[in-house]
Amino acid sequence: MKKHTLTVTVENKPGVLTRVTTLFRRRGYNIESLAVGETENPTISRITIIVRGDDRILEQVTKQLYKLVDVIKIVDITEERSVERELVLIKVKADNNVRADIVQIVDIFRARIVDIGKNSLIIEVTGDSSKIDAMVESLRPFGIIELVRTGIVAMVRGEIK
Repeated sequence: MKKHTLTVTVENKPGVLTRVTTLFRRRGYNIESLAVGETENPTISRITIIVRGDDRILEQVTKQLYKLVDVIKIVDITEERSVERELVLIKVKADNNVRADIVQIVDIFRARIVDIGKNSLIIEVTGDSSKIDAMVESLRPFGIIELVRTGIVAMVRGEIK
């Protein structure tokens, strides 16, 4: 099954996200990543959805989405040159014996330490999914206490056609 990246522009109204995700649920699709927020226009939101499936069924879902009153535009940017980013916060065990090692990893990945506890650090890292995955694997030996990922946001590179 192919991974698809969809950007869905919708009116910024209550209940729109529920209606959009319900269509995927009814078709039996698991949404791998979902990010939503206001655009440059506060009356419009943009939903970035990462989902796996074949082209035919995804085309049916897209047609159904367009039937929703609040959906303005749907673009499958899977084949487009795009920039994808994700944010993750990772709380890792970090006593005084390993902090220097963790700081070195943070520097290599161009991440940031955003909180220091007595026996832990919270690290913020942004990037594509492979960078996030590599950072997580690098920190796993120290003991990950908690981890939260935002979901992917994506934008097509270059000029608007």
